[in-house]
Amino acid sequence: MQVILMEKIAKLGTLGSIVNVKRGYARNYLIPQGKAKWATASAIAEFESKRAELEKKQSEVLAAAEALAAKLDGLLIQITQKAGVDGKLFGSVTNANIAEELHNQGFSIEKSMIRMPEGQLKQIGDYTATIALHSDVSAHITVSVLGEAIA
Repeated sequence: MQVILMEKIAKLGTLGSIVNVKRGYARNYLIPQGKAKWATASAIAEFESKRAELEKKQSEVLAAAEALAAKLDGLLIQITQKAGVDGKLFGSVTNANIAEELHNQGFSIEKSMIRMPEGQLKQIGDYTATIALHSDVSAHITVSVLGEAIA
């Protein structure tokens, strides 16, 4: 199924590319999210007439993501969880916990943007997480997991 991309999508294509994707991927994700349109002759002509406007919008989104990445890069956030004497947490720290802490500090980051290479954090310590702000822009933050003694 051919679609025309309305924005750059990692590992798929750039703005204006006509790509073949599975029908369900197009119907259930790309088109409802506004990331693509069916590649009909009228849609291609409409895209070409709006190309400059869409490219300008993409560059503004990229610039905003780069500005936010500059603020986030190297940021240290601390999350306190209940832990046992051996440093093992009761539960774990997930990307939802990190997103909530970032929200408390004034950043609007969705949990789906946070990439944790080690998976959920289950020990006390410092870990690195990556925040994917755009397909080309990411920021690295340090998550410090602190233990809270149980009374």
